Amino acid sequence: QVQLVESGGGSVQPGESLTLSCVYFGSAGSVAWFRQAPGKGREAVASAADSGLRYYDESIKGRFTISRTSAKNTVTLQMNSLKSEDTAMYYCAAASSFLPPSISLVASKYTSWGQGTQVTVSS
Repeated sequence: QVQLVESGGGSVQPGESLTLSCVYFGSAGSVAWFRQAPGKGREAVASAADSGLRYYDESIKGRFTISRTSAKNTVTLQMNSLKSEDTAMYYCAAASSFLPPSISLVASKYTSWGQGTQVTVSS
C-alpha cells in the first residue's frame, strides 16, 4: 500500500494558476490526479508513469501539466487558465504497477488514494 499526501489547493480567480503537489511513500508504477466536484462523480485529470509517459483527460489538455520526479517521490499538477468548472476536490492516486494508456485514467485501477486537496475557482 502506498501512502500519498496532497498539498497546494486553495481559492483562486478564473484565469489564475495553481500548482498541486503529491508526495507518495512506497513504490508506484503509475500516479494520477483525479477530481470530484460536488454532486458529481470522480473524474480523471492526468497520470504519470514511472517510465516518463504522461496521459491527460481531454477536458484539461493544454491547460494542465503533470510532472513526476521519481527521485523525490513527488508528482505535481500545474494548472493554468483555471475555470470555475475546475472547482473540485483533487485526489492523488497510485498504482503499484505501470498502467497502459487504455486504463491509465481509470480510477478503479488505482489502489492507493490520498485525502484530497480542495481547489476553488471563483470570482
